[in-house]
Parts: sequence; C-alpha cells; structure tokens
Amino acid sequence: MVMIDKEAQKMGNRQNEQESFIDSFFKYVRYWYLFLLGLLITVGTAYVYIQHATPLYLISGTLLIKTSGNEGQLSESAAFSDLNTFKTSKNFDNEIEVLKSYRLMRRVLSKLPVNISYYVEESLKERELYGSELPIKVVAHSLDSTAYGREVTVSFNGGKSYNLEEGGKTFKFEFGEVVRRPYGTFTILTSDAFPQKSPKQKKIIVVFENINTLAKYYSDWLKVEPINAKASVLNISITDPVPERGRDVINKLMQDYREEELEGKNLIAASTIKLIDDRLNGLSAELIEIEKDVEQYKRQNKLADVASQSKVYVEESNTYQKQLAEWSVQIDVLETIETYISNSKENSYRLVPSTLSIEDPTLQELISRFNELQLERERLLRTTEKINPIILSIDQQLQSLRVNILENIHNIKGGLVLTRRNLKDRTNLYDAKINSVPLVERELQEIDRQRGIKQQLYKYLLEKREESSLALATSAPNSLVLRPAIIEGVPVEPKKQTVFLLAFIAGLGVPLASIFIKNAFNRKVQQRADVERATTAPVLGEVSYNDTKDVIVVSESSKTAIAELFRLIRTNLQFVVQGGERKVILVTSSVSGEGKTFFSLNLGASLALTGKNVVVLDFDLRKQSILADLGLACEFGITDYLSFNTVTVEEMLNQSDQVPNLFIVGSGAIPVNPAELMMSNRVEQLFEELQKKFDYILIDTAPVGQVSDAFSLSKYVDLTVCLVRYNYTPKHEIENINDILYNNKFKQPMIVLNGAKKFNSNKYGYGYGYVKK
Repeated sequence: MVMIDKEAQKMGNRQNEQESFIDSFFKYVRYWYLFLLGLLITVGTAYVYIQHATPLYLISGTLLIKTSGNEGQLSESAAFSDLNTFKTSKNFDNEIEVLKSYRLMRRVLSKLPVNISYYVEESLKERELYGSELPIKVVAHSLDSTAYGREVTVSFNGGKSYNLEEGGKTFKFEFGEVVRRPYGTFTILTSDAFPQKSPKQKKIIVVFENINTLAKYYSDWLKVEPINAKASVLNISITDPVPERGRDVINKLMQDYREEELEGKNLIAASTIKLIDDRLNGLSAELIEIEKDVEQYKRQNKLADVASQSKVYVEESNTYQKQLAEWSVQIDVLETIETYISNSKENSYRLVPSTLSIEDPTLQELISRFNELQLERERLLRTTEKINPIILSIDQQLQSLRVNILENIHNIKGGLVLTRRNLKDRTNLYDAKINSVPLVERELQEIDRQRGIKQQLYKYLLEKREESSLALATSAPNSLVLRPAIIEGVPVEPKKQTVFLLAFIAGLGVPLASIFIKNAFNRKVQQRADVERATTAPVLGEVSYNDTKDVIVVSESSKTAIAELFRLIRTNLQFVVQGGERKVILVTSSVSGEGKTFFSLNLGASLALTGKNVVVLDFDLRKQSILADLGLACEFGITDYLSFNTVTVEEMLNQSDQVPNLFIVGSGAIPVNPAELMMSNRVEQLFEELQKKFDYILIDTAPVGQVSDAFSLSKYVDLTVCLVRYNYTPKHEIENINDILYNNKFKQPMIVLNGAKKFNSNKYGYGYGYVKK
C-alpha cells in the first residue's frame, strides 16, 4: 500500500502551485481559435472604423492680452503714457469668456463662408469640401428656417447646366440662374479654378447651415487656455474635420476680438472730442463778445493806456484772482458734465466724456463704469432687442449710475463753490483797498478778469482736445496676435495607434473574459489540476476519450493511444502491487456514467494480456451492464450465487472471446434488496473461491456518491480505483474521494481520469498517468 504522509502532501501542493500557471495558460491556449477570431473581428472593425471615421484636426493660435499687470511690455501708445483718458485695466478671465462668447463667434461666422456646406461622396465616406477645393459656390439670397439642415445634390451635366436633386425629384438649371424653392432662393455658380478637375465629375451634396447653431457649436468646442500661470498669453484651439475652415475661424476670431476692442476705445474718444468741440465753440463766442466789450469801453472812455495807481494791491488781488480762476475752471467743467448727464432725453444712452481736470477718484470710477455699461449695451443691441431682460437690466444700472454721478458732481461742486466764495471774499477785501483807483480802471480790470478766465478755460480745452485727437489717432487694442492659427499635420481623431491598441486588447480580452466566465460557472472537472487541487489522493493515470463504439479497446494487436494509456495504467499498477500475487481491485466513482464498466473491462484485458488470469465482477446489482455491453448472456449471476447455495462459481463465469484469460461475471437478476444481499456470508465465500482461480479480481460497483452498496465490499478490497470523468464529474463530488481517503473507507484509494482530450492532460496532448507517492 502506498503511504501518503504529510510531507508528500506538502510537496504535492508545492508542485501544484508551480504548475498552476502553466495549467492555466494551456487552459486558455486550447481556445486559440477564439482569440484569433476575436483579433480578426476587433482589428478588422477598427480598420473599417478608421476608414469610415472623419478625421479631426487640431488648429491653434496664440493671443497676447495686455492687462494692467503687463509691466515692461511695449505698448503702441507708449509715447502718450501721460494721457489717462483712455487707459483701461483688463480682467484676464473676463477676456477668456469674451473670446468664447456666442456673440463674438456669431460675428466671426457671419463673415466666413460657413452658412453652406459642401460634401462629395467617396468610396467609404463623405468628405467635406471647403475653400479652394470647391467646384461650385452657392449664393443664398433668402432662406427661411425650414432650409436649415436641408440637403440638395448638384450633379454636372457638362457645359453651363446642372441637375438639382431634392426629395427624389430632379430639376435642371443653368449656372448663375436664380433657383426659387419653397424654403428660399439661391444661385449656384461654378468655380473657374475647377474647369477640368475630378470633383466636377461627382455629385456635390449641398447642406444649408444655421449660423446660430454653428456659432453655439464652435463656441462650445472652442478652447481658450493660458499657456502658463505667469503669462497673459492665451492658446486658442479647436478641432475641425476641415482644417482650413478651423484656421479661418480662429484667425477671424482673433481679428474681430481686436477690432471690437478698438471700436469701443474709439467710441469713447470720439464722444470726448465732440463734447470738447461743443464747449470750445461756446467759449469762442463768449471771448469774442468780451473783446468787443473791452473795445467799446475803451472807445467810450477814450482810454489808450491805463496806469495802475495801486500796484501793490493789484498784485495781491491778482494772486487770489488766479486761484479763483482755477477753481472756476473746475466748476465750469463739472457744470458742463452735469448738464450733459442731466439731459437724459438726448444723452441717455451716450458715453460720458472724460472728467478732464477733475481728479476725484470716485467720480472717475463711476464714469468709467457708466461708459463700460454703455459699450456693453451697444454690443448687445447688435444681436438682441431693447426689450431683452439683459438690456433692461443694463438700463436700470445706467439710470442708477447717472443718479450717483450727478450726486457726486453736486457734492464736489459744492465744495468748489465754497472755496471760490472764500477766494472772492479775499479778493473783495483787496478790491476795497483800491477804491481810490478810478472807476474806469476798476471796471476795465473786471472786464479783463472775465476775459482771462475765459481764455484760460479755452486754452485748457484746446490742449485736451489735441490730446484726445492724438490718442484717437494712435489708439490700438490691448491685445496682440503672437502666432496665427496653424494646423497640426496629423489628425487628433481618430488616433490610429490608440484605436488599434484598444482593438487588440478587446480582441484578446473578450475571449479571455468569456473563457474565464465560462470556467468560473462550469462546476465540472476540466483538467487534471482541478482534481489535484481538490484532493491528495494519488492519480493512477488517465484514459483518453473513446471515440469508437468498441467496449474493449485493448487487445494484443492494438496500438492506439487509448490502449497505450491502459498499458501505462497497468505498469503503474504493478508498482503499486509491489510483487503481490493476487489483488482485489474495486472500481467505483461518485456518480453514474463516469466509465467504471469501460475501465474495468479494459484494465482487465490489459492485465490478461500479460498472461494473468483476470475476472471482472459486475457488483452493481441495481442494473445489468457488463454482459449486455459485451453481447453475452449467462443464466446465473452474482445475485443468483448470493441468493441460492446451489449456484457455483463456474456457472457464473463467462470467458471473453476477444482477450484470452479474461473472464466476466454478470450481476444477475436485479434483487429487491441489493444492499442487504451484499452483506451475505456468501460474498466472502465468493472472493475466497475467486482468489484461488484468478490473479486479479476487478470489481465494478455502484457509484459511492449515490448508494452505499460498494462500502459493503471494503474488507475484501486490496486497492480502490475512483473514476473521474472530464467535463462530466462535478467538482464537489471529489469530496467523496476525500471522504474515502481520510476516513479509510477503502484501502489504498487512487484516481483514474477518464475522457481526456487534447490539452486536457498533463502538459501537451494526451499525456501519461503517474502515481504520486
């Protein structure tokens, strides 16, 4: 008997662990055709996808935004950096949103030929034409909403005519002729650049696009990102199936952004210049009147040269008069702005001019915010109605700012008036001291004083107008195109390498997952490792699948693989016998149908070929199988022997006509109490008589996992063979073998694996059994 100690079990477990990877590998390799089919399908699908997919190209350009933090950067108006009239501070994040805005994108697309798309059919897909590729040009005169998304097909007839296909109908027109359809009118022109080229030989599919939809699409897909956290340079990019169109969109976007910015600055400058011109005209008329008054006064009083009689007093008085003139100028400027804003009917939605010499920061901030809202209102009115809630909200903000500006001007002017009143009091004090001066001279000085104030204000406004004109002439947007839009040479989508890699992974992964799931849910023995992992019982050998109808496949002349496997099991069995003269071998299994009868007959035939006398007993008393399978008939069987003392062993023996020295004993008639019958004293007598006549006794019994009949024979058995059948025996039934092994229910239990096919054995092919000691 083979002894299985703990050390042998540990060594077997380590060996199983070492072989588990190889076993798992070959468990999947047996399905190589599934992996090949999966790769063919997925890689083929990826190839077809790439051929059909429309490639997308990345187009990008860079734009510099000159914010208030761009110190050290060259400005176009650096020569006029002392002018505060048009200096603005930009918020970097706000400018990103402006570039991505729907309003700006719609302005851009309205200037590009994107309202009509052109496609040409190729072998696997439709390709869009644009720009210089276009063989025709469609000029839309008027289109209603039903035209958007509509497709018409243009085919060339040769010469000056073409066919227009729409809705299954064909219409013939000449190039340049106005086409009138229910959804609009348009004209189709030919391109002189394509007189002989191939696109004219194909049909051109024309699609009418909605600019609003395109603007939303492009604004959503447009990416505006800073190149790094420290620079105010934006990278503007978009993906487009037509790279030339994407390049035009980005270039036009950067151009229109700069133009719109310049338009706003110029609008403020022009408004300021207009206000100054109006005031200069008024002052010029006032100065002319004052000069006439001086001339008339001198003529009436016959004055040619008036000498000062109180020079000291006059100089002191002039000092205060100069200060009084400066404050009067500021008050006059404030009154001018106050009058301009107060005229809400005429100037309610016009820009407020610069505060000029007034350096109050609160007033400057209010007027700057007021002008920004005015510009935003003007921009929105280009695309929306006045009743739009956004416009109404801006109107309310403008009205509130107008009130705040007037209140602020009123407060500033109050302080200036108070200061001026104090200056006048001091002037009057010195005027009283020169009362001795002749009345004529005093009145003439008063006239000169008024003229000096007007002249100073006129000079000041004239200087500011020149500054404003220079700023308007040299104004430039606070942005600079660093790099016009460029097209990446390789499409960003589809990415061929990524698609093929995913296809390769899917081609291997799907079959792998399918096989794994199949094996995970398959609770039957698939390979030898399944048995070796579940039990420490030694494996006597493997028997390959019998694809013939022969019951006995082992003969003296047979050289088949299955016959050789039985010879190998016979050799392994001789190592187990270890020189014993006679052996009683019990063959059982966990469930019915695992091949006990087939194995018993062929093992017996293999032993008989060595010159040994072998008998096979059909101890499955619940059914008759051996004799029926061999086509033999016998009057008496085991049940008859056990039931009647008159039946002898010789009457039960049936010699095989295929293998010499092989005898078969049938089960006999099926009894009503097989379990009790097998406990008869005649069983022991039967084995004693058979051992005198035969070298080997093979017992074919009922499955131990279903009935307990076989356990009644355990005391007569020298060696036990448990059959396990590939793809048939449930894995949990191996516990029956462990129960036999660990509880010593049978002597020397061993396992034979039945139904082995290619890749089901040890390593490759069928393999050969071995005894694990």
